Amino acid sequence: MNEIELERIKQKALDEHIPIIMDDTLEVIEKYLKEKNPTKILEIGTAVGYSAMCFSKYLAENGKIDTIERDEERIQEAKMNIKNVGVEDKINIYEGDAVEILPTLNDKYDMVFIDAAKGKYLFFLKEALRMLNKNGIIFADNILYKGYVMSDYNKHKQRTAVRNLREYIKEVSENPNLETEILEVGDGLAISKIK
Repeated sequence: MNEIELERIKQKALDEHIPIIMDDTLEVIEKYLKEKNPTKILEIGTAVGYSAMCFSKYLAENGKIDTIERDEERIQEAKMNIKNVGVEDKINIYEGDAVEILPTLNDKYDMVFIDAAKGKYLFFLKEALRMLNKNGIIFADNILYKGYVMSDYNKHKQRTAVRNLREYIKEVSENPNLETEILEVGDGLAISKIK
């Protein structure tokens, strides 16, 4: 893997204000990945491919990452980035809307990383649980959404996202089959494991 190229991609994304995984969030997930060496990872929301490339370092031999992205421009950039970093044999991009693609997938995954449309997190969760291996884990990024989720924030523009994220937290916290912790790293990270 070309680490220098990966660093350049990260810097470019930050300069262009493209949302990528934050360092402290990545650290938490990497700790898990080092321990588990997953064979299959599902990522919902590719952006420029940065997080998938970071995760790919920890895959088991012949491991694969399936990632879903609907933004045409981002898909092209992600493909180029993945090729330049030299991990195109490990990462497969599904092009289109995750809401349409997820129900068509029937693979089993060791880890699911949710980082796409905030208003769709509950749907993503339902699909993730269907495809999660017995000892699998779900990471949902940006779960505290700039701190709005835990405050009495109610501005119209973000209201739906905030409400949906609150519902996601309620669902993963109250689901008797899940063990969930919410970490205040990055923009908030929900970690859910099947009991």
